[in-house]
Amino acid sequence: MAYQVDQTAVVDAGCEIGEGTRIWHFSHIMQGCRIGERCNIGQNVVVSSGVVLGNGVKVQNNVSIYTGVTCEDDVFLGPSCVFTNVINPRSAIVRKEQFRETRVERGASIGANATIVCGHTIGRYALVGAGTVVTKDVPPYALVVGNPSRQVGWVSAYGHRLTFDASGFARCPESGQLYHLQDGIVEEVIE
Repeated sequence: MAYQVDQTAVVDAGCEIGEGTRIWHFSHIMQGCRIGERCNIGQNVVVSSGVVLGNGVKVQNNVSIYTGVTCEDDVFLGPSCVFTNVINPRSAIVRKEQFRETRVERGASIGANATIVCGHTIGRYALVGAGTVVTKDVPPYALVVGNPSRQVGWVSAYGHRLTFDASGFARCPESGQLYHLQDGIVEEVIE
């Protein structure tokens, strides 16, 4: 077997699971989802039908990923974060045709206990703080916190807070990568 599954986990038939992925205790991987290579699916995680997880995705314990969610490569989902897929759920009314798609772009991180309301995109390398409720799109490299989420700064691909100078440049203290902020858009600078 190219991937590992704890004996207490349930993996439905009809899933695609990439090489080197590990699925831990009491998790449920539902039919029709796709999980990439080298992913780590923590304890008590639900990955619903139709969910797509790229390569290198890390899903911490007690995370619920519902139909309509796509996470690109190297996404981090913190403990007990949750995704929704319907704006106005009711127990007695089936609204599967109203599921809204949510995309988490490459390298983004979502903190513990965050809630991602459906229908939004979290940009590449964005950082969603613990407990945040995301109710709108999050730009690439943005740092958002609170309920509802509000942007309080920018972060590097390594997750460090960026402080831009008067010319709109900042350097990551760990990687040394240079970034440029112009018209509310952050981009890496090729030197």
